Amino acid sequence: MNGKPWHDSVTAVNAMTARWVKTCSGESVVMAGAGAWPLLAHLASAAEGRGRKELQEAVGLDAATASQAARAVLSIMNGSTAIRPALGLWSRPNLPLHPAWITTLPAGLYGELTSDPTADQLRLDTWAKEQTGGLIPAMPLQLTDRVLLVLAMALTVRTTWLRPFTDGIDLFEAGPWAGRDIHVLRRSTHILDRARVADTPAGPLTLLRVMGTGGIDVHLVLGDDSMKPGHVLTAGIDVLAGLHPATPAGLLRAGSPGPGMTVRHVRDHARDDVLNVRVPRFTITSTHDLLNLPEVFGLATVTDPSRGHFPGISTQPLAVTQAQQNAVATFQATGFESAAITAIGAVASGIAPPPPYRVRHIDLDFSHPFGFLTVDRRSHLILTAGWVAEPEAWLAEPSN
Repeated sequence: MNGKPWHDSVTAVNAMTARWVKTCSGESVVMAGAGAWPLLAHLASAAEGRGRKELQEAVGLDAATASQAARAVLSIMNGSTAIRPALGLWSRPNLPLHPAWITTLPAGLYGELTSDPTADQLRLDTWAKEQTGGLIPAMPLQLTDRVLLVLAMALTVRTTWLRPFTDGIDLFEAGPWAGRDIHVLRRSTHILDRARVADTPAGPLTLLRVMGTGGIDVHLVLGDDSMKPGHVLTAGIDVLAGLHPATPAGLLRAGSPGPGMTVRHVRDHARDDVLNVRVPRFTITSTHDLLNLPEVFGLATVTDPSRGHFPGISTQPLAVTQAQQNAVATFQATGFESAAITAIGAVASGIAPPPPYRVRHIDLDFSHPFGFLTVDRRSHLILTAGWVAEPEAWLAEPSN
């Protein structure tokens, strides 16, 4: 347990995130496994039979203690000023809910569904917008007369870089984005070990750690052109977990030791080594149907409407009919923000003497598609993960 009661919960959440990112197809995407896992844990604790077994496998912990683990994950999130989690539960007044299950959920989250799905939809959409500060304007679930219960989670991350980037426009000379005006972010630092190169079974990776306020790190993960997105992200998760060796940039030899990285020895007037970073600014939005990935989320059996699956929730038979997540992530010069709403419904000259110092210049260019992992620095909980297939194009400011 490493002396930390939430260690097993973090490991389980990150394992589910790792399974999810394996399904990345190559398009830009953002996903929040940490925004879905607590919901699945609460469902697992109330399920029975094969449905309970599948949910337990997806959660990665004993269903009997899953609700307790979900509370531990929420306590981690609540411990950071940069993370805002929220759970919501709505049900129809004629659906009897077991008090024992209700007590496993955070207090004050319960609301009732009325006989007017349109009005209820507006209330749930308003909740989603308020909980994410407007980043996600609506609940990713459509209410109908048949929906008896909705369990939802909002997860918002907002952090300001400890050292900001500068905005600019640039052309990459090679790669899939060559010849295009790209909105890029640049930053130089004398702390070389913010970047490192890892050897993994999937291939070499270059990782850049960008530190933000509230104990948040965003790790940018770059693999070779030939590596699939899922392989890059899962290998990146394994590197963060210490499963593969990684060499800090300050210990790398001259040359091209990793994807996107060049190490040079040059003459300079400054005595310190420097790491120069260039990365496209990006904003990504995604919609996920969790029911399409039963091997990740354990929602195969519990969608069977012919019988009930959650006797721990209600004496009335219930089956899952909708499970959706909407997510957004923005990486800008001053910081990073992401939000996800997960809902489960049951029915950024001249000639002079040579400079006196011989120093190391490390250039790191994210000039082809790359991944990102948003991590709580203290617990190592992965909050969001994603893939940047397309950079943000430079848009000239309109003239007055």
